[in-house]
Amino acid sequence: MLAILSAATLCNGAAFAHYPERPVTLVVPFAPGGANDIVARIIQQPLGEALGQPIVIENRGGAGGNIGFAWVARAHADGYTLLLAPNSFAVNPSLYDKVSYDPLKDFEPVAEISYFPNIFAVRPDVGLNTLQELIAHAKERPGSLNYSTPGPGTAPHLTTELLKQRAGIDMVHIPYAGAAPAAQALLSKTVDVGTMSISVAMPHIQSGTLKGLAVTGAERWPDLPDIPTVAEAGVPETVSEPWQGILVPAGTPTDVVERLAKALLDIAQRPDVRDKLRTAGFAATGQGPQAFGKRIAEDVPKWKDVIERARISAK
Repeated sequence: MLAILSAATLCNGAAFAHYPERPVTLVVPFAPGGANDIVARIIQQPLGEALGQPIVIENRGGAGGNIGFAWVARAHADGYTLLLAPNSFAVNPSLYDKVSYDPLKDFEPVAEISYFPNIFAVRPDVGLNTLQELIAHAKERPGSLNYSTPGPGTAPHLTTELLKQRAGIDMVHIPYAGAAPAAQALLSKTVDVGTMSISVAMPHIQSGTLKGLAVTGAERWPDLPDIPTVAEAGVPETVSEPWQGILVPAGTPTDVVERLAKALLDIAQRPDVRDKLRTAGFAATGQGPQAFGKRIAEDVPKWKDVIERARISAK
């Protein structure tokens, strides 16, 4: 029996010794052109060069990413099907009544590629110059301020609910069907506050039509160095950094995961890749399997708590 097991182990190792031997599919669980698709296409060519095989991007959108997540969870664990996952991967099990994947059991984390913070913004005429002023106003007149986001359960929505819970304030959520309409609602004076991604807010902040109050990342955004983080503005434990990373189905051979991780971490350090990500509104992180797995394991209960307390659900 031992001889048979040893032979099987050797055969299995030999099968992956020359991985990859054919094109690798990278599943993006959203339609082409979105933030996650952009990240996938930035790393597509350099990853193909590093592995010596083409990377084929396959967009499997629908149900907030759940269709793509579930499809990869059921794929062969052989390293030929990768998932480009955003942080909704960790959020959706709490946001939806039922999902067909388990983010902690059905996947192996490979590498975190990038992240971007959100930002709380107002128009100059609102008369709120800092996050502390916004919080004071909201405490004095609960429910008098409303805020726009790209929709229920999106990162900007959850980020604002996290702020509300940590700061003990009440603001009314006004959801819109996308980032552009949500930003326009703020610019047109339909709402008082907007929570949006850095890439959406930055042109308006730089032109003076919007004022950034605080960024939700752990650090200040390099292109907006004068805008503090939420923690610096006096509200700790409010870091919110939507991320993008690569995962594979659980059971993928360790040597394949290691090969992919090394290639992706090297790519995340390339100046040309970092510049492309920065131009698109992302910061390169390059976290390996352990750090990325820790991020997911922390995000699942964190956002579950926010969702339950705010009574948020996806329709």
